[in-house]
Amino acid sequence: MARIPGGVTITSCRAWMAAGLVIIGAAPRVGRAQAAPLAGLDRYIESSMRAWKVPGLAMAVVHKGQIVLARGYGVRRVGSADPVTDETLFAIGSATKTFTATAIGMLAEQGKLGLDEPVIRYRPDFQLVDPVATREATLRDLLSHRTGLAGGDFLWATGEFGRDEIVRRAGTIAPAWPFRSHFDYSNVMFIAAGQVAATVAGQSWDDLVKTRILDPLGMPATVTSVRSLPAGGNVATPHDPTDGEPRPVAWRNMDNTAAAGGINSNVRDMARWLQFQLGGGAVNGRQLVGRSFLDMMRKPETLIQRDGSWAMMSPEGHFMAYGLGWIMSDYRGRQLLQHGGGIDGMSAMVGLLPEADIGIVVLSNLNGNQLPLAVMMRVFDAYLQAPDRDWSGEYHQLVRAAAAAGKAEEQQRTRQLVAGTSPTLPLAGYVGTYREPTYGDLSVTMENRVLRARFGPEFVGRLEHLQFDTFRAVWDNPARETNYLNFTIDVTRRAAEADLYLWAPAHFKRVPE
Repeated sequence: MARIPGGVTITSCRAWMAAGLVIIGAAPRVGRAQAAPLAGLDRYIESSMRAWKVPGLAMAVVHKGQIVLARGYGVRRVGSADPVTDETLFAIGSATKTFTATAIGMLAEQGKLGLDEPVIRYRPDFQLVDPVATREATLRDLLSHRTGLAGGDFLWATGEFGRDEIVRRAGTIAPAWPFRSHFDYSNVMFIAAGQVAATVAGQSWDDLVKTRILDPLGMPATVTSVRSLPAGGNVATPHDPTDGEPRPVAWRNMDNTAAAGGINSNVRDMARWLQFQLGGGAVNGRQLVGRSFLDMMRKPETLIQRDGSWAMMSPEGHFMAYGLGWIMSDYRGRQLLQHGGGIDGMSAMVGLLPEADIGIVVLSNLNGNQLPLAVMMRVFDAYLQAPDRDWSGEYHQLVRAAAAAGKAEEQQRTRQLVAGTSPTLPLAGYVGTYREPTYGDLSVTMENRVLRARFGPEFVGRLEHLQFDTFRAVWDNPARETNYLNFTIDVTRRAAEADLYLWAPAHFKRVPE
């Protein structure tokens, strides 16, 4: 698994051959006649959806304060005729981070907290392994990914721990970088920032965002928990592309990760968010947050090395940086602000070109696809009168190449397996509880003569023998992909340790019985 930049979850980019999805779209809702720059966009999106095998997509464009397009394409669920509309709810994933930063700005303007005050002033329980970071880390550091903490995503991804426990356990993760020396994307530090905001506001992060942002902006359909999604309502079904075809998967509960990626919304509501961001923080004549704070959010705080998959997000750019909840770069002489979001079965993109007064949101119900990014770039090019460029085709080619390389690596690993080996122990000998001090327990059980593993409620599945004492973990949820578990047998012929290889390795030691 590999992290998609700007996305909350860890999931692989995969490529899929074109297929004939039926495109069913709702009539567009517009504040005025669809602008000329968007001519031909519908056909482009529909053909691109077929190439990416995206079941459903919705988008909204705001220009000069007006909603010039808000509509849906495709279906909410493969095999269903229910169309996606501008009111269909999707997950926005890590695009939530800009909401969190904005809410913190509101509290700062009220004098309830300071962006440059140590976090421990508001949460004395905030601790990091690096004592300097513990003493000096501010909300500005947390919101710009420069505490030195890298990864830690197992803390929330397993679904085992609540928000405060995640923050507490983060204090046991060794830093990957010296404090304030390096950008490293951290969902965990955004969770911590959300808990600081909740503490000083005297209400949960969810209630803070609802009362300070969602209600004043008129975003009634937007919710911060999957538990609040309307049963049987206009809700998109997440899809995973593991076997080449989009397969429905369950909505992921992101309650423990809410400040980093828990918002679910539709493009009608998100268009109001774009208007608010482009309109200087005011709505209906009421200034919810100062223009000066929005400007601060858009100033580079931490430089991002523009290489690898990050470069994909900054085509033709000369720099990349993270501000307060925004990824920023330059594009055709203007500042480009964006934040993607990816969780199980969902991919999203929110982008702004403030100098051109353009904003866009694209939501889709297939994880790992880069069509939202491609659509954003296509729309920006149209308004900037740039030459036509097939962004979807280019990104699709890059993703297919990455998928082919990943498949080749997997085939190479398979060829290196030693055939004909058996586990050192009878299968029952691997049953037990294995513990990692930070990330918790890995439980191995035997059911119907098959080994099963459980790493929190989100990673549950069967173990298939590969070679010697290495097993393949095939999770029940296809969105989890397939990973590997290697046991170490001690001199007493006992399974004493286990290494689980997800997107990063985790080392567990057996708990004495």
